Amino acid sequence: MADIILSGCLGRMGHAVSAAALERGDTIVAGIDMLGGNAPYPVYTAPKLIPDDCTADVIIDFSHHTALPALLDFAIARHLPVVIATTGHTPDEMAAMKRASARIPVFFSRNMSLGINLLIELCRRAASTLGTGFDIEIIERHHNRKLDAPSGTALMIADAVAGVREESEYVYDRHAVRRQRDPREIGIHAVRGGTIVGEHEVMFAGRDEVLTISHSATSREVFATGALAAAAWLPNKSAGMYAMPDMVREL
Repeated sequence: MADIILSGCLGRMGHAVSAAALERGDTIVAGIDMLGGNAPYPVYTAPKLIPDDCTADVIIDFSHHTALPALLDFAIARHLPVVIATTGHTPDEMAAMKRASARIPVFFSRNMSLGINLLIELCRRAASTLGTGFDIEIIERHHNRKLDAPSGTALMIADAVAGVREESEYVYDRHAVRRQRDPREIGIHAVRGGTIVGEHEVMFAGRDEVLTISHSATSREVFATGALAAAAWLPNKSAGMYAMPDMVREL
């Protein structure tokens, strides 16, 4: 059980984490939401407003990537590990994470689902085994309110696959260019509609056969559960950058 400061506490994922924490026996000791609001715990509009006597074991961030610099400054000042579950970070924000990890434990994953991270490992093995004789296409589907495209998870999958191929080129749009598909391509496609929580499908298309590996999340609870598992695991670690595979190997 962990005492948690939850950034983005009043968003959809914030509510999911709060509910899952209550079920697990974790405690949200404070929340952060830039617009403020009501919750079963104190909510502050900025990290720096959290009083010194509010103690915690870890921070979970499900807010927005632009909130990261202030949150990292706060985490370093309080010597708190931080689980970062937001996506869409700029290169400067990624560099800030890396700098912070020299002083505190930083856990970063674009997707907190254990199932997705297993899918990524399976796709890495499939790409290594099948080689360049199979074309790779990634299709991700999310709800119509999702802001970034492609999803951070789709990019995680693409990066894992590209890591075991000699050459790769990410292709997001083919309508403007009439040409035969290059074997180096990894096609990445985003679908937005309705209330789809998250679906990812990876197709390996070879001569006369197709292998498809897919994952579907039917609720946000799977991401909340993964984040809380990371929050319980991280406080015992030394300063450094950590990701889901690091935790999964120890489970």
